[in-house]
Amino acid sequence: MTHYVLDACALIALLKKEQGAEAVDDLFQQTVRGEAALSMSIVNLLEVYYGFIGEIGLTETEDMMNTIADTPLSIIDTISKRVYREAARLKGTHRRLSLADAVGVATAVECGGVFVTCDHHELEPIERKEALKFLWFRPQF
Repeated sequence: MTHYVLDACALIALLKKEQGAEAVDDLFQQTVRGEAALSMSIVNLLEVYYGFIGEIGLTETEDMMNTIADTPLSIIDTISKRVYREAARLKGTHRRLSLADAVGVATAVECGGVFVTCDHHELEPIERKEALKFLWFRPQF
């Protein structure tokens, strides 16, 4: 069974029905059918949370977060020492990588999974240099 770890942009695309939302929704459906596991680091969820607070306000965002809690998406709300060290290595080696993406990728590494993202500009150079797995849910713009 494949374990998918969502980047903030993947969940945002699904919630806003942006390009690639169907691919992310398919991962949720695979999880419901027991064909995949789906998770997200609390750090990447934080990006979603603050972004929507700025767009739609706190009350509506809280309602949306409660809805997300009722989905098969598992939120990893601790950062293990292994994730901490791998995220630091990634961020230190690839300076243009955001800290949140470093934590998300490191979480995927710890899970033995695939990081689901659309951040081609930040992550494609890393994909070429590292033995990491990515799922690009929409083409590069």
